[in-house]
Amino acid sequence: MVLSKDGLLEILEGNRRLTMRVVEAFPEDELFHYTPADKLRPFAEMIKEIMNIESAYIQGIALNVWNFHDSFATISTKEALLSACDAIRVETRRLWQEVTEETLEVMEKDPFFGPSQSHFSRLQYGLENEIHHRGQGFIYLRALGIEPPEFFVRD
Repeated sequence: MVLSKDGLLEILEGNRRLTMRVVEAFPEDELFHYTPADKLRPFAEMIKEIMNIESAYIQGIALNVWNFHDSFATISTKEALLSACDAIRVETRRLWQEVTEETLEVMEKDPFFGPSQSHFSRLQYGLENEIHHRGQGFIYLRALGIEPPEFFVRD
């Protein structure tokens, strides 16, 4: 079976719905301040990274505008973080209409993180990064004595 453009978007969407349930499970203060070890970041910082990567990649892939910057550094409340996440997903869905299956096959040097790869691989990296950080969020929640959402529910 070959994964279609729309199939890829549904995978991205399902993963994001689960990630947002992890964000929602955090008490606000712990979302922005809790880390189980000094060298780790609070989960909110990981979510901001996920949004920055998504925003930069979808604009680059859909519009050929490659800018990576921290657009969410000043967010400091759970409500604002959730709202920003929703806004990024709306923008991704809008720009997704500009992406073709041929576009996803285009190979070029990644302007942010290194080697040449296809746009599909670039989006796969963003997804894997999100899954990695979501897993950290699960560990943080458990360390706080909070049961995380079921990891297999994506709707």
